[in-house]
This record gives sequence, structure tokens and C-alpha cells, in this order.
Amino acid sequence: MANTPVDSIPARRVLTDPAGLARYQHDEAEWAPYGTPIAVVRPQSTEEVRDVVRHCLTHRIPVVPRGAGTGLSGGANAVDGAIVLSFEDMNRIVHIDAAERLAVVQPGVVNDDLRAACAEHGLWYPPDPASSPWSTIGGNVATNAGGMCCVKYGVTRDYVLGLEVVNGLGEVVSLGRRTAKGVAGYDLAGLMVGSEGTLGVITEITVRLRPARPQERTVAGYFASVVAAGEAVTAVTASGVIPSALELVDRHCLAAVDAWKKMGLSADADVVLLGRVDTPGAEGDAEAELVRNCFERAGATWAAVSTDQQEADALFQARRLAYPALERLGPVLTEDVCVPRTAVPEMLARIERTAARHDILVANIAHAGDGNLHPLIITPPGDEAARARAQLAFEDILDDAIALGGTVTGEHGVGLLKMRGMDKELGPAVLGMHHAVKAALDPHGILNPGKVLGSGPAAAV
Repeated sequence: MANTPVDSIPARRVLTDPAGLARYQHDEAEWAPYGTPIAVVRPQSTEEVRDVVRHCLTHRIPVVPRGAGTGLSGGANAVDGAIVLSFEDMNRIVHIDAAERLAVVQPGVVNDDLRAACAEHGLWYPPDPASSPWSTIGGNVATNAGGMCCVKYGVTRDYVLGLEVVNGLGEVVSLGRRTAKGVAGYDLAGLMVGSEGTLGVITEITVRLRPARPQERTVAGYFASVVAAGEAVTAVTASGVIPSALELVDRHCLAAVDAWKKMGLSADADVVLLGRVDTPGAEGDAEAELVRNCFERAGATWAAVSTDQQEADALFQARRLAYPALERLGPVLTEDVCVPRTAVPEMLARIERTAARHDILVANIAHAGDGNLHPLIITPPGDEAARARAQLAFEDILDDAIALGGTVTGEHGVGLLKMRGMDKELGPAVLGMHHAVKAALDPHGILNPGKVLGSGPAAAV
């Protein structure tokens, strides 16, 4: 095919048949639109990525970078006539430097594989999205992914030291640094984190590592309502304890996990709040007890510091299984709002009112400790009326998050699903700055067009 880079990439790594293309058309975002690419290319080096981008510049072909396709906002969805760059073959851990506590990786490295490799050196890479067994570091960087332990340890941006990027002119550039400190120039590496492939194509990532973490203590609490569990989150925040995780799982999620994995979790609680503390020694023991006390004072029907590590791990595994378990019930439209931690109870109450108002099932999981809520809107397969109500509920939840001083996305990214919400959150002046940056770094508008900023002045190919 004349408009695909067959000459520079071996044919076995260029897919053009319809069956092959179909597997790369969209990510996991329900209802986000997607198109049909003209090819999927699986590069194995920065030079090959550069060659593809230059080919696309010459022919004005859109370029859509793709990791594992686990995204939940449509950021990796193909557009008609695009070339999808799949990084599945660029999956090498280039280097782990134990002395400097950093790792250099290609974008297709799976999150948990990096964490396992770091553990062999007594080191730890903290960002841990629920998709960590499958999602890639490149995708995590593209969306600035968070995770369960980010309440204490921060998100992906906090661990990116440097990036190798192919920019919108087909140039290979190095951004950031490998030193512990550095303020030379603008933070262009930080700008790339969370840009969802719209400002450059990331080909190598240098991440900061931490020493292996201490053993965690798990605190579990059962609650009669999500609002009561939200009050417990506020109490923990006010106590001064910074937990290494504070996760909420409601009755709908617990029931779905039980129906799938037979774990018996939904018999005793409508909502489970899971806290973890990793401060060593007696201080950590005291913090765990304080978290338990916060749960009780907020109205927990039962709360305890776990003495059974296997049981504690099973509870957190149920948290990770909630999303795929709910997918078995029907299409899931996933929210990702983040509000101030003191607003968590009110936001959860508003979500419940929204579900009732639109007569739609909304399940709740949350990185509750940092206010990042994931209302999961489930509709019966093929029910178009329910789908229409779900879309209204989705927009209402975004509006409520903004009204409470929050944001429309904490870690999943804007992609295609959150553009209206982002426009409302940021306002015209700030959106104008975004468009100016996009035009400067992608002057021909070929990099993941139509995402994040929609069809603005720099998005048309």
C-alpha cells in the first residue's frame, strides 16, 4: 500500500488486513468512537518510530500511538486513515541503575514486569494502576496514570525523569534528565506526561525508583453506605496519617466479584474501605490503629487491623477485579473524577442521587484517599434507552465534580470521553494556551488528532 511505510519496516510488522486492524481500533473505553486505520505498525526501535512519523508527515497521515489498549478514555482509538503505532514489540527494560535508583525502559514494558525487575535489585517503582498486570509504562506516562499507593507516593509524573520522544517534525529529542535535580529550561518532559500522544511519540522513558517498601499493615472497615465510608476517608485525612492506600469498594462491585470468583465478600458489607499503612515499627502500628479508630468513629459496622496477610491480599485483589467483574454484567462507562478529599462524602452522595435520578446502575470503586472516584455506570447489553440515561448521568457526574472544586479526570486521561468536561473545567483562556502548545509541537496536526483538544485549530490533519 503506497501510504504505509512498508519500505522501512519489515512487512511482518505492518498489518493491513481487516482482521488484524480490527484488534487495534479502540481501547477499553465503552462508547468512545473509533475509526479504521490504514495500517498498524509494530516498531522495534526509536529509528523505526522516527521513520514512520516522517512518512506520515510527508503524506499527512494521522499517527495514533498505542500501548496495551487498556485505556478507559478512548485516547488510543484509531481515526480513519491513521497509522496506529503499537509498542508491543518495544518492551525491553534497557537498564536498571541501583546506585542512582533509576530505570530506563521502552514504552511497551508492562508495569508489573518493571516492578518485578526492580524488586530483584531491592528497588520499587510505585505507580500501580489497577491495570498494572497488563498496562504498559508508555501508556501510563501518556495518561499520567495513578494507582492505589499514589495517595502517599504520587503518580506517574512524579517518577518520570527523562523521555526520548519523536516530535511532530519527525525529530528525535531527549527531554528531562537523569540527575536528582535539574532546572535547565522548561519542563518539557513533564509536559509530555499526560499528553496522550498529542504532543510527541514517546520511545524511551527514564523513571525514578525508590527503595523496597516496608511491610504493609491492612485495615479493613465495613460500612452501611458509601457516604459513611466517605466520612471515614475525611476522618483519616484529618488525623494526619498518610496511608499507603485507602480504597473504597461498594456492594455492586463486591457482588460482581463474588459472582465471578466466589470470594464471599458481599455477605457482610454494603461498602468496604481498605486502608494500608507502611510506616515501620511501633509508629506504623499506632497509625494502623488510628485508621481503624477513624473507621469506627465514622460509623463502620466492623473494623479491624488484619492479622492474616492472605486475607488482606484477597481484599485488595477483589478491588483490582472489580472492573472486569462488572464488565460481565454489561457495557461499563467508567468515570474518573477527582475531588478534594474533604468533598468525598458529598461527591459520593451526589453520585447516588444521580443514579436514582436517571434510573441507572452506578457502582463505585475509588482511590478514596486522594479523592479519585471511579463511578462505574453499567447498562444492560443492547438497551439503548439505558445507554442514553447513562450518558446523561456521566455528564452530571462531571458537572458535580467541577462544582465541588474537582477535576473531570484524575488518571484515565481526557481522550475522547472527557473533552466537554475539560473545556468546562479549564475555560477559554487556558484552552487557548493548550492549543498554542499543540500548534507549536505538532504544527501539522498529525499526532493523535481529535483527542484531548478535539477539533481545535491544531487538530485537523
